[in-house]
Amino acid sequence: MILSPVSDADLDRAFAALADPVRRAIIARLSRGAATVNELAEPFEISKQAVSKHIQVLELAGLVSRTRDAQRRPVHLEAARLEAMTAWIDRYRLAAEQRFRSLDAVLERTTSPAAPAVPTPNTDKEQQP
Repeated sequence: MILSPVSDADLDRAFAALADPVRRAIIARLSRGAATVNELAEPFEISKQAVSKHIQVLELAGLVSRTRDAQRRPVHLEAARLEAMTAWIDRYRLAAEQRFRSLDAVLERTTSPAAPAVPTPNTDKEQQP
């Protein structure tokens, strides 16, 4: 799957949208399948109108979309957008991991190996003249 590059503005909107715990919970629920606003509102002690506003923020960020199915308007997770965000994060994670591996290699080379144990004379035995 080829992912389109994500612009800075797209990333800003997506990360801002995911900063809210209600919106993260909505994303988690939608990862199991599409749902209506009523279904998404069930676990929250906020109005359906408030849930609709959260969905609008997620929709503007490109993280969810709505379709029409007769009378229903299910909300769907846009997994491709999450994949693009993950790819963006992975680019920096991989660079950081490479720096840590390089640092580990330098530290390994610069630390001296433990000195081998040198046997000490046994002082318990009587020494004969």
